[in-house]
Amino acid sequence: MSRPPFLTLPAGVRAYRLGTARGEFAVHDARPGSAARGTVLLVPGFTGSKEDFIALLEPLAAAGFRAVAVDGRGQYESPGPRDQDAYTQAELVLDVLAQATAVSAATEDPVHLLGHSLGGLIARAAVLRDPGAFSSLTIMSSGPAAISAAQQARTKLLIDALTVMDMESVWQAMRELDPPEAADAATPPGVREFLHRRWLDTVPEQLIATGRQLNTEPDRVGELAASGVPTHVLSGEFDYAWPVPLMDEMAERLSARRTVIEGAEHSPNAERPRATVEALVAFWRSLG
Repeated sequence: MSRPPFLTLPAGVRAYRLGTARGEFAVHDARPGSAARGTVLLVPGFTGSKEDFIALLEPLAAAGFRAVAVDGRGQYESPGPRDQDAYTQAELVLDVLAQATAVSAATEDPVHLLGHSLGGLIARAAVLRDPGAFSSLTIMSSGPAAISAAQQARTKLLIDALTVMDMESVWQAMRELDPPEAADAATPPGVREFLHRRWLDTVPEQLIATGRQLNTEPDRVGELAASGVPTHVLSGEFDYAWPVPLMDEMAERLSARRTVIEGAEHSPNAERPRATVEALVAFWRSLG
């Protein structure tokens, strides 16, 4: 899971519940001091939340872009029902479209959409449903189809556990299966506590349904290429969910901009935020 480097909201970033036609969603909203060059909607990944983008918000606003990071339904501070049918990809896509409409209400301009990991698959599906709603798509640390075979096996174990165990018991089992000592040593205590709290506050049915999506997602790269929406494929140098060469190939199939963030792995947004912001801003500015 992504580990935010810090949790204190930067100056000028506001936390609130965004009202949409699909209900309210918890967001972090960073706005530039003058007229924005564009609005960016940031969609987190599996087990993630809006906090995964916290290090991007202030520098994106400084570069002239309004940045809105969102908890999807059932993620951390956004409510969601205890019903797996509420978390199908089709339902989550409608949420993203409603969020995009809400954040662009003042200008009525299409937004730049960014999805990380699972969020990349959801964002892609949103673009395919309504290409005109988006100025661009950035696929961050997300591949052309289902996650790697090794990660599919781990995700299936998690899904099976969530069907018979409570969230605290699953959390403890995950820590026993994958000892956290090395990661914990580099993670501030407040962030470690946050990761635990976020896990407990996420709806288990959301994790079950989206985990199955990660394991079964079809290859829709051809459809996306035909959409005409400018696309950016961004990743770290190594990725456990989708091999980096697979993302290289996807970018070629899309004729997309390709960025590899040196020194980053699955979460360049949290691991190398400065370089990530520079790459994102360069892409959006290139679109005019």
